Amino acid sequence: MRRVVITGAGVVSSLGDSPAALHAALCEGRSGLRPVELFETGMLGCPLGGEIKSFDARNYLGKRNLRPLDRTSRLVASAAQLALDASEWTAELRADREVGLVLGTMFCSVHTISEFDRRALEAGPGYASPMDFSNTVINAAAGQTAIMHNLRGTNTTVSTGTTSGLNAIAYATDLIRGGRARALLAGGADELCFESFYGFDRAGLLCHTTGAAGDFPIPFDARRNGAALGEGAALLMLEDAESARERGARVLAEVRGHGGGFDCSRGKKDLKAVEAISRAVRLALSDAGVSTREVDCLSASANGSPARDWHEAHGVACVFDDSSRSLPVTAIKSMLGETLGASGAMQAVAMLETMRDGVLPGIPSLQELETDFPLAMLSPESREVEVHCGLVNSVGLDGNSCSLVLARGEEF
Repeated sequence: MRRVVITGAGVVSSLGDSPAALHAALCEGRSGLRPVELFETGMLGCPLGGEIKSFDARNYLGKRNLRPLDRTSRLVASAAQLALDASEWTAELRADREVGLVLGTMFCSVHTISEFDRRALEAGPGYASPMDFSNTVINAAAGQTAIMHNLRGTNTTVSTGTTSGLNAIAYATDLIRGGRARALLAGGADELCFESFYGFDRAGLLCHTTGAAGDFPIPFDARRNGAALGEGAALLMLEDAESARERGARVLAEVRGHGGGFDCSRGKKDLKAVEAISRAVRLALSDAGVSTREVDCLSASANGSPARDWHEAHGVACVFDDSSRSLPVTAIKSMLGETLGASGAMQAVAMLETMRDGVLPGIPSLQELETDFPLAMLSPESREVEVHCGLVNSVGLDGNSCSLVLARGEEF
């Protein structure tokens, strides 16, 4: 089985547009959650979101024709350009060798879909925009990005809710391991828009702010009352280790293993939810061939949800037993918000930077843990941690769970 390495990463987020900038902001405890300006929030319970202010894809894509691309596609195409640059996959090299794309997204272009339908219903079918129509499918962003960057290899869209980004990396890993691809961009993206924001608000999943302490999303805190939504795109360049070595690529890390689980009760039964998460973690560790003692830290999926944060904490504790109390844990959604399909990939990018500089971001505003909480190594402050092997978790709203094991690339 071929080994899979990471040779570059690209990210566009509310806290920066490079892995180093994102990680620096997280370690400083800066929040990307601010009053949303993309749309009106007066009728909604939560005015905060991880909006990328003044996002302009021309800063990354130059003078190319961006008219066919909506916001999601522009986010993905921008992150792809950054990842290609970071891994030194030039246009000339892509013309000679195949590079593919596996993109995870929860909604892709739901705003474009809504606008297309709204215009057709209100003004008549003749006034619906043909340019919008091409973006009304869930694989639109992956297709548009492949066209723009001449990505002639595998083009796949994975949609498994908020676990989409991490599942996309896992799927791409298997394609390379099995010899079906040599180089793939993999990760996730989702935009911040009224339609998804309104849906989450009506479902009671967002934190409702009144200005009092504890109103903002604080993963694992006893006062948590919901998540805040964010947006962004994060892509990793995954390559067959031998191919990467042949072209002299710099290796950032290795994808050692992954695992998945599904809770058929969709979070309604605590035991089943915990079992699904623990199954994903166990399978990932088994696939990677590492023990719990070899895992140096955890990037948790926790976003401030009262139930799902509890499920994740206990799911991890089931696998790590007593050692869970000494496992350093971070939860970057406290600062980025729930970025949906991008979230797992964002966590993976942050983990790469923690491996590089040895600093694990804290969880700002964390003050109170529930009685007998199984994870004890939680801190509002960033701390130094030497990480050779890191675990990334992604826990969905629909029962999906995915775990990924990353190891430092020093052996290459």
